[in-house]
Amino acid sequence: MDRILSRFWRRLRTDFPFATLSLMGLFGILGVSPFIIYRALEGNYLIAIADTLMVLATVSAIVYAWVTHDTAKAGIFLLCIFTLVALLVAITIGLDAVFWIYPLILANFFLAEPRVALVATLALLMTLTGYSLLEPGLLFENPRQLASFLVTSLMAGALTYIFASRSRTQREQLETLAIQDPLTGARNRRAMNQDLQLASARQKRQKQPQALMVMDLDHFKQINDRFGHPAGDQVLVDFVSLVKRCTRSSDMLYRFGGEEFLLLLPDTDQQGLQQAAQNLQRRVRQQLVGPGGTVTISIGGALLRTDEHWNSWLQRADKCLYQAKGSGRDCIILDCEPTGTDSVAAAPHA
Repeated sequence: MDRILSRFWRRLRTDFPFATLSLMGLFGILGVSPFIIYRALEGNYLIAIADTLMVLATVSAIVYAWVTHDTAKAGIFLLCIFTLVALLVAITIGLDAVFWIYPLILANFFLAEPRVALVATLALLMTLTGYSLLEPGLLFENPRQLASFLVTSLMAGALTYIFASRSRTQREQLETLAIQDPLTGARNRRAMNQDLQLASARQKRQKQPQALMVMDLDHFKQINDRFGHPAGDQVLVDFVSLVKRCTRSSDMLYRFGGEEFLLLLPDTDQQGLQQAAQNLQRRVRQQLVGPGGTVTISIGGALLRTDEHWNSWLQRADKCLYQAKGSGRDCIILDCEPTGTDSVAAAPHA
């Protein structure tokens, strides 16, 4: 239990969307739970059941986000549940429940992206307005109350939309700076560690094969020594651009060290890894040209084994890279053995 709580708190500190979802869910549970008892004692069992279902749905959404790391779907699910329950309560109870609409509007913009929250807010207000016009006096005592509610709700929604949009943009910019190598635009080691953990979890959950390649630009130090660091930097930038052009959109490229890079290939088996490595080796040899001529790469790769820690997976691929460099460079060494015994295959020079 202590281990689970420790992981939960660490996730709250490092995963802003999950922390937001959890806090919004917690506030919703704390705010609604007392009213479950109150409605039951009052004899209003329909609303008590609706509130209970909302609490259970909130807990389920948080657990789903915790297990799958998919906070977007969990947030939209909570937004729909909160909105539907608020609508049901407002129609059933009347004016006393309308005050819950204001915190709901704020919560929606924290749970989902601003455009989705805006659509949900407008749909809720239009539904309440239509109901009030069809059934005068049941929700609002007079048109003035309805007009005041609409104006204040729209103002709250508009201001929250502006704040949420600005906050989201700034957060995305900061997240990009935190996970991106400033020179090449590839993802950095921080992002790599997180994504390798997710890849390991994805294999366990979905039985989806995962592969990675560690690549090193051959004799890169000589480029820096002979032509200067700006020339070397340009080679790195050109290499990243080339890799992105000849890989899938789902593949992730990371700058692992000075001239070392890592390529994560989701849903890739042994044959796919071999083909990807050979294709990349050929494209680099044909198209990557530095100030001193053609640039080549050495590649080490590995498939993720069942129940293997991601760090061990990375170490096996790195070991293959050093074997490739020791074999004369411009070659490929892959470890595709699914058991605990290494099986290394070398791709011959083209």
